[in-house]
Amino acid sequence: MKITVNSEKPESGLLVATLTIDKKDVDAAILRTYKDIARKYAFQGFRRGRAPRPVIDGIVGREAVLADATNTLMSEAEPLMIEQLDVVPIGRVDYGEDPELIKEKSDYTIEARITVRPDAELDSYDAPTINMPPEEATEAEIDQQLELIRSYRTTFEDVEEDRGIEDGDMALCDVENINNMREYEGENRMFAIDNARLPEGLRDGLRGMRKDEEKEISWVAEHGPEDDKHEITFAAKVTVKAIRRTVTPEITEENVKEDYGFDTIQELRDAVKEEVEEDKKNSLPQLKEDRVVEEVGKHLTLEEIPAAYTEQVFNEMANQFLTQLQSQNMSLDTYLQSRGIETEDFVSDLHEQAAERARQSLALDALADHLGLEATEEDVRGEFERAGVPDVQDAMKEFFSDGRMPAVRESIRRSKAVEWLTENAQVNIVDEIAEKRADVADSE
Repeated sequence: MKITVNSEKPESGLLVATLTIDKKDVDAAILRTYKDIARKYAFQGFRRGRAPRPVIDGIVGREAVLADATNTLMSEAEPLMIEQLDVVPIGRVDYGEDPELIKEKSDYTIEARITVRPDAELDSYDAPTINMPPEEATEAEIDQQLELIRSYRTTFEDVEEDRGIEDGDMALCDVENINNMREYEGENRMFAIDNARLPEGLRDGLRGMRKDEEKEISWVAEHGPEDDKHEITFAAKVTVKAIRRTVTPEITEENVKEDYGFDTIQELRDAVKEEVEEDKKNSLPQLKEDRVVEEVGKHLTLEEIPAAYTEQVFNEMANQFLTQLQSQNMSLDTYLQSRGIETEDFVSDLHEQAAERARQSLALDALADHLGLEATEEDVRGEFERAGVPDVQDAMKEFFSDGRMPAVRESIRRSKAVEWLTENAQVNIVDEIAEKRADVADSE
């Protein structure tokens, strides 16, 4: 197809382009449409596929035929226009409320309004300074891993003294739903008072209750997205049947052989150290990328990210997540229930993540523009080769015909920006686990 595209520089995230399609392609589209209609429908007195144009015009309508042909032609031309402009549209391309229909033996010209990512700038294009954990395992990291290993041997013991439920306890309860507490209803329900997934109102109500005590616990909480908050009342009758505390055995020279399979505690620590450092080989490069991207996102001067762009990022993230669940033969409901997450909370959190990713993406675009980073044909081919597609050339043709190649180039430019950041960032080595443990100790 032969097309001509003229465009102006985008303003405020809107690109206006004039698309012209050669008259030969226009005539071909009209001819194909008539043939398709003749084959698809039976016209009395004519064999299928043989009805002449005047008959089709009289029954289907000339304008309807041209409208169908226009839609078909535009669906073929739009990806080519997107490719020539090398832009990634946000939402659908706007051709106006009532675009003119194509005409035989005439070029077809139409104005396209394309919403694109807004121009963005950074207040600094210098490589950022970030904190990173050391490559070797620190004593604090080893201690943390040993505490996790110890937790696998945690048991629960009944509290014998006469006292109320405290933080750190497990409460064995019978729960009778009164209002919106059906998911917690039942006998012998075990609640960890420190579990952040437990509703705060329920945790507050359980604190201080004693064994065999019965009372009604109720509270009001806000639910829903920021722009549609509403209050919900929760209530349940709770009877405490037992209070239990966790008991986690220490690792000693006497039990390390029997319980952990090592002759000494030092041998166990050495094994943990090796495991931590092996894990760091895989995790630190990604952590560094995440941190430089997070840092550069803070330098974006754009005060407000366009809602349409944030929504596009949200949809991309949601589709990606659902695809991952599908590959694991798991539904979203099953995933949320298994983790005790409310649907509204999940959606709200995903919106927050999308807003931050949109900001970071625009910051990477600004950096790529500033550095003059480009996606070469070799870069594009390499991207498809790394994806492991069966036929690289066919896959590239498909992306080209669908108008998806600009998105591939955009992704490559952003990846190059991330590479530049990771290579040039100033890194401070910090034992972050030791700092966190010290903060916890101070707060206690």
